[in-house]
Amino acid sequence: MSILIGILAVVFVLGIAINIHEFGHFIVAKLLGIRVDAYSFFGLGPRIWGFKVGHTDYRISAIPLGAYVKLYGDEGSGALEGADNQAEVVPESELYELRPRWQKFLVMVGGPFMNIMLALAIPFALALINGVPATPSPIVEYVKAGGAAEKARILPGDRIVAFEGTESPTWQRVQNDSMLSPEKEIPIVVERNGQRIPLTISPTKKTEGGNTIGLLDFEPEGETEPVVVDLVQEGMPAAEAGLQKGDLISSINGNPVRNRADARQKIIDNGANPIKLRINRNDQAQEITANAKIGEDNVPKIGIGFSNQYAKARERVGIAQSAAFAWNSNMEILRMTGKAFGQVSKGERSAGETFSGPIGIVQIISQIANSAGFEGLLFILGLISLNLGVFNLLPIPMLDGGQIMVLAIEGFLGLFGLTLSMAVKEKIQLVGLAAIVLLMVFTIFNDVSRFFR
Repeated sequence: MSILIGILAVVFVLGIAINIHEFGHFIVAKLLGIRVDAYSFFGLGPRIWGFKVGHTDYRISAIPLGAYVKLYGDEGSGALEGADNQAEVVPESELYELRPRWQKFLVMVGGPFMNIMLALAIPFALALINGVPATPSPIVEYVKAGGAAEKARILPGDRIVAFEGTESPTWQRVQNDSMLSPEKEIPIVVERNGQRIPLTISPTKKTEGGNTIGLLDFEPEGETEPVVVDLVQEGMPAAEAGLQKGDLISSINGNPVRNRADARQKIIDNGANPIKLRINRNDQAQEITANAKIGEDNVPKIGIGFSNQYAKARERVGIAQSAAFAWNSNMEILRMTGKAFGQVSKGERSAGETFSGPIGIVQIISQIANSAGFEGLLFILGLISLNLGVFNLLPIPMLDGGQIMVLAIEGFLGLFGLTLSMAVKEKIQLVGLAAIVLLMVFTIFNDVSRFFR
């Protein structure tokens, strides 16, 4: 069942993220009166099925990789179709190649624009419907025994007033930055009894599913919630041990459980060892022992999901606050991405731990679908859509940003009465293709090597 859910989740996330991109090119071209020859909403290469509306052939293509829009007169994408079907005489006013550069620019930027809009729309809609999480103040409430926080001499009641040089950081920023810096010494300043105390903390290194993150081993105020079982998977250790939907988990291996994240982490930390769950069922306490097992992603599992009903408090907000939440969420993702790339360039983080290819992306989507449900899928959809939009704006030939770069070069040369020859354009495209192929080979190698690490 989990495999089927994973497959459907991958089709859902990648199908929407890729098609919203191609739809951006499509709708801009249509609005400008440029003829769209074909819109393959699934696959590349030869047409295997479709229907025609007006001059546009809407189709499914043979190679199940991505999607594409073919503009009449745009020879750069002609190879995608596997055949030349431009036998019809088309008015010059509908040809892409004869349009002014500003219109070509709008067509090219339409795809990334739609990806970025989708990335903003998802948290905006969720904030309007569900509200936004009540942001806990960075006041330490719980310190894990023997963890990074205790080693740094952080105490319950300490207020974090500076973290890695940032004054008055939010808890989200503290948590995110620490995830990118496992075992790296990070300066932290806490306020205790009215005094600022400078400390240094080294986040505990943790590897999950081939990804390495850093954990601070403490929780802020407001992060406590009931941990209630909402899903018990058949054939998994929890079901075999007798765990039921509605059970309230109070402790794991004798340690109190603070929230869902804490419960998940305790299950992971337990590894493949038998795990003791203290539960409350119908106002009666019981103890259940399950024999955890390692999943396909190398993460220990017992086969349960937790209810969102008791999640931490959310605040109802209006349109303006929802828009601000969506903007800040996406800017935080971009900041984290930029910081990770910066660490790679400085040699502080390996490229193998940072870059994921198609195999890694499919694995991540499948994991989230089985652990975080539909809302988790919406989050990963927004994340992938944002990265797809920004990545396509990079000035790399074959990408939208590369074609925009070529338009800019042509515009500059036009000031001096010069033009780019077709031979030069083809060489630029070949360079871009080589760069993308190398990137794909590198990321796929990273994905495969994670299975052996």
